[in-house]
Amino acid sequence: MSRTEYLTTPLYYVNAQPHMGHAYTTIVADVQARYHRLAGVDTYLLTGTDEHGEKIFTAAAEAGEPPQAFVDRVAHRFTEAWQVLSISHDDFIRTTEARHIAVVTQVLQQVYDQGDIYFDEYEGLYCVGCERFLTDRELVDGKCNDHKTVPEKRKEGNYFFRMDKHREWLANHIRSTPDFIRPERYANEVLSILSEPIGDLSMSRPRTRVPWGIGLPWDDDHVTYVWFDALLNYVSALGYPDGELFARYWPCSHHFIGKDILKTHAIFWPTMLRAMGVPLYAGLNVGGFLMGDDGQKMSKSLGNVVDPFDLATRYSPDALRYYLVKDVPYGQDSAVGEVALVKRYNADLANDLGNLASRARALLLRHLDGQLPVPEQTEADQGVIDTGTGLAAHVREQVGNLRFYAALEEIMQFVRQLNRYFNDEQPWVLAKSEETKPRLGTVLYNCVEGMRIASILLEPALPGKAVQLRESLALPAGDLESTETWGRAPVGARIPAEAELLFPKAELPESEAPAEPEPKKKKKKGTKESVGEEEQSSQINIDDFARVELRIAEVLACEAVPKTDKLLHLRLSLGDLGERTVVSGIAGSYAPEDLPGRRVILVANLKPAKLRGILSEGMILAAEDAEGNLALVQPDQDMAPGSLVR
Repeated sequence: MSRTEYLTTPLYYVNAQPHMGHAYTTIVADVQARYHRLAGVDTYLLTGTDEHGEKIFTAAAEAGEPPQAFVDRVAHRFTEAWQVLSISHDDFIRTTEARHIAVVTQVLQQVYDQGDIYFDEYEGLYCVGCERFLTDRELVDGKCNDHKTVPEKRKEGNYFFRMDKHREWLANHIRSTPDFIRPERYANEVLSILSEPIGDLSMSRPRTRVPWGIGLPWDDDHVTYVWFDALLNYVSALGYPDGELFARYWPCSHHFIGKDILKTHAIFWPTMLRAMGVPLYAGLNVGGFLMGDDGQKMSKSLGNVVDPFDLATRYSPDALRYYLVKDVPYGQDSAVGEVALVKRYNADLANDLGNLASRARALLLRHLDGQLPVPEQTEADQGVIDTGTGLAAHVREQVGNLRFYAALEEIMQFVRQLNRYFNDEQPWVLAKSEETKPRLGTVLYNCVEGMRIASILLEPALPGKAVQLRESLALPAGDLESTETWGRAPVGARIPAEAELLFPKAELPESEAPAEPEPKKKKKKGTKESVGEEEQSSQINIDDFARVELRIAEVLACEAVPKTDKLLHLRLSLGDLGERTVVSGIAGSYAPEDLPGRRVILVANLKPAKLRGILSEGMILAAEDAEGNLALVQPDQDMAPGSLVR
């Protein structure tokens, strides 16, 4: 791997607010940048906004604002958005900045002086959404395939960039450089376009029609075509042509884009660079479309968009980051939505990682005074040690191949292995005897050390929660290399007595929850049929009983339900089966602080219901005497959470 890396997102067009597609591409680029930094690579991440052109001018007019005031306002929304989503960019460039305009003006003059730009009158089909003329082969049923609109017929005098003369050279470069465009199918798509003449690029617009843009230095009656302007941001941000950053980072430059702008980045941009005499970027990484529940690309006009910032507010920015990287294979079209986010979050983060951290913390505090002991490793521990120390190599490979979802799955498989190890070793049983206390310490140490490694490798996707996890277990930060050695969790370190719940179980809002079936109509009392049913209601057969799933559960946390005297809100562990939240009417008999650590019996397959706005996912069993006093039904031995009761 190169020891320097330059990663860029597209410059996002500010005719509208940031959306899920912007968020996805930016998060993926950020995850890649963070992995590179973990590996010790000098990495520079660029993002920004594209602020010129006809669509911007029109949007500003519709908003009743001068163009500069309009782009200032929307660009600020993008900077706020990337702050919310923990994007670690090193620079945010805007095409209305003086440093960018100076580079564009210089490049225009250079290419014009070389004779690579000429004036001609052109008539063709113009898509306002794309801000360019389209060829017949780009139309589907006579419409622009991206914007689903019929292009306008336009005839006007424009300046043209001699692009077609580079066609054969570019095709040869793509064929001889396998990683130049990834995934490979997009390289094949570009080669298909290059198999026929591509024509020259109309690279100016009359100022009378598009007054908002960078004027041509030799003809101020024309402004630069928005793509000839915007693409140059990748070098203007580095101080092209003489900047130290340009010399340092440009040779190892990789662009992340969506496939809707493949042609501009894979054809316009390389030919521009060649005309400038600048070496090509190292690679173009192309993401697929995000689809709505209707199976179509997300679009405001179709009404199938999902607001990423609403989801980030509701479930946390890290939850959104993890979900998008884990559930959307890079380069493929994928459906995204809130239901899938909640499912992924609960399965991987709340049940697997969060549950393990909660159980390890509880036992450390209860039995080892919150301190990490000196481990005494045995053969039984070698499996988790070998997997943990070998994990970074697998993650490196997957990230290098843009298989971010597979890298995260490798890490989560290790977390699940730690959960199995925890359950197999039964540390709650080891805690009962002084003789087995050393083994208890070893098991807990290994679980904590495993979470140290997992947290470092997960940090690019979970930058906030990974740090929070380490803080809750008194663990140091680290780089990729530090995960390849077992035993860096500091012996004797004392974990904090209190820690915020890492991944609270997520619940869908009622509007998103699956619809419940219609209740069955009750039969009228007194009918022959209802009397027969009442006589049989006091007895059940073995099949009826078998339908009730009873399991041992451990109380992890408990608190009173506000504005009630009887209800407690409990968080329960079912071991490998994850966590549940339950609302129980036992507050008259038990104080919240008396319950954590207790084993209870849970009706695990009871249909969830909301009580006082809290989702209750089961019912715990309690006996009641004639006076209404309650006593929890508990096993008389320490049975593992999740054990079946029959």
